[in-house]
Amino acid sequence: MTVLFVILIVVASAVLGFIVLVQNPKGGGLSGSIAGFSNQFMGVKQTTDVLEKGTWAFAAIVALLCIFSAVFIPKTVSTGTDRTQSVDTRTTTPPPAATPPVQQTTPVPAK
Repeated sequence: MTVLFVILIVVASAVLGFIVLVQNPKGGGLSGSIAGFSNQFMGVKQTTDVLEKGTWAFAAIVALLCIFSAVFIPKTVSTGTDRTQSVDTRTTTPPPAATPPVQQTTPVPAK
């Protein structure tokens, strides 16, 4: 499921980037002041409407895919070893038996 969402998001993002790059600028900025070209001759206005709708549509698709991926992708991965289980780090050997303290006797000095 994760791979499906990743593929769909990447494809939709690539199409969105392509649509944005294909669009003619709407004026203003540097493109409107260079050589005085207008972007509304020979039917360009109609093309920009279609591309603008495509931009909004693919932006919405990418946003919805991101939201749905957060809902449908599982939070934990159950393949391999389960990392949520606690590992018993205690040793299995019994603790050493308590030995009684050894009484030290002080040697009596020889006279």
